[in-house]
Amino acid sequence: MGFYQFFTTQKIPSNLDTVWGFISSPSNLKKITPDHMGFDIITPELPDKMYPGMIIAYKVSPILGIKMTWVTEITHVREREFFVDEQRVGPYSIWHHEHHVKSIDGGVLMTDIVSYKPPFGILGTIANELFIRKQLKSIFDYREKAVNDIFGSFKD
Repeated sequence: MGFYQFFTTQKIPSNLDTVWGFISSPSNLKKITPDHMGFDIITPELPDKMYPGMIIAYKVSPILGIKMTWVTEITHVREREFFVDEQRVGPYSIWHHEHHVKSIDGGVLMTDIVSYKPPFGILGTIANELFIRKQLKSIFDYREKAVNDIFGSFKD
């Protein structure tokens, strides 16, 4: 029965209002998700900004192109600081994803903390070692490139 955390940070050469406006808009999720995930938002008439209690449903193909429904709830939002999405329906026993942003010299530091537990006990632990953690890293690597394409690369 494994419980895991995945951490990633990215420096973005923009201002906090612009970055927050982008990441807090549900319609931008598809822009930063790899095509091979088959990611499609199926919730009709999403608002422009996330809010606590918001439910977002997706179709996604995380394994072998098999489509599944993933439903998340935005449980916490602190404007221009962070929001949290938690899985309500989907492939994980637990999924809790914190998205943090803060101003730094020359831009914004974006930090993600994903706390998750795969299903199926020891089989989930094995799956995490074989491919889940690698897949998460690949998704966030893609997101980093996509964000760089949108905002430019940070120069230290």
